[in-house]
Amino acid sequence: MDSLDLQVLQQARDWFAQGHKVWLVTVIETWGSAPRPPGALLAMRDDGQVVGSVSGGCVEDDLIERVRQGERVDQPSLVAYGVTKEEAARFGLPCGGNLRLVQEPLLDVGWIEQILARTARHELVARTLDLETGAVGVEAAVRGEAFTFDGRSLRALFGPRWRLLIVGAGQLSRALARMALALDFEVICCDPREEYHLTWDVPETTFSKEMPDDLAQRLQLDPHCAVVALTHDPKLDDLVLLEALKSPAFYVGALGSRGNTAKRKERLALFDLAPAEIDRLHGPVGLDLGAKTPAEIAVSIAAEIVAVRNGVALAQKKLGSAMPAAGDTAAVCGR
Repeated sequence: MDSLDLQVLQQARDWFAQGHKVWLVTVIETWGSAPRPPGALLAMRDDGQVVGSVSGGCVEDDLIERVRQGERVDQPSLVAYGVTKEEAARFGLPCGGNLRLVQEPLLDVGWIEQILARTARHELVARTLDLETGAVGVEAAVRGEAFTFDGRSLRALFGPRWRLLIVGAGQLSRALARMALALDFEVICCDPREEYHLTWDVPETTFSKEMPDDLAQRLQLDPHCAVVALTHDPKLDDLVLLEALKSPAFYVGALGSRGNTAKRKERLALFDLAPAEIDRLHGPVGLDLGAKTPAEIAVSIAAEIVAVRNGVALAQKKLGSAMPAAGDTAAVCGR
């Protein structure tokens, strides 16, 4: 699940409430190099406006044109693109990619409200659609599940937004926060030091003056969460790392040299952390990009977080850096 899909549902709900006819289009199957994965979602209203995407753009153009020409789908139906080389070229599906979609009318938004409410509580849920009856259901999902379609019923996953907790409100933190927002993370910055609170100026983020470990406990860190400690103050960084390394957060990193990282691990070992938990720490934080400036270091951290989230091996680490194995965190969203 991509949080973009939650935005699609929000917009579809709002259009419906405004009196528009709305259709949802879901990618159910791809072959070759189709640009969007199964489960990707688009909403389209009766005047041709769309939100979301199912391809690189040309398929959307065709769907919009169909609506503008008066096509009104009144029950779930299958649509195929790119079956021939000519169609693949026409609809911008590279390398002969093919695409199958389900198009359905939005008749009720109660199930959308359920999904939005439950994902806001950091639950992972699944929407089911029966193509023969049009019935829609919402039920709990578990990690590791994937989008499914058996010819009659589809089951699409929706989960909470990825969340980044940044500890420390300095210049590096501000740069990282802006990049994380662009990557569609919910960003929370925590720094109890008053002078840093007064200079935090990143819109669309949440700022907390709580002690970082208290905040980590309150947030109930889950597999959609990343934590990065950037204060250089062991009293703040180590405390939050104790909480984060015991949690299921998919990424935990801390700023510091290899020497400082080794000393930090020695301190952490004095507490109730198992060696395997300590080994989860990414330190020095970030990929080895030769970064010098705060913006460059922020790029290296953001890149490492994305790599870990996608289960990609961390090949750009400095020799001797702590380098946890990349896990299959993509399974959180069923991808």
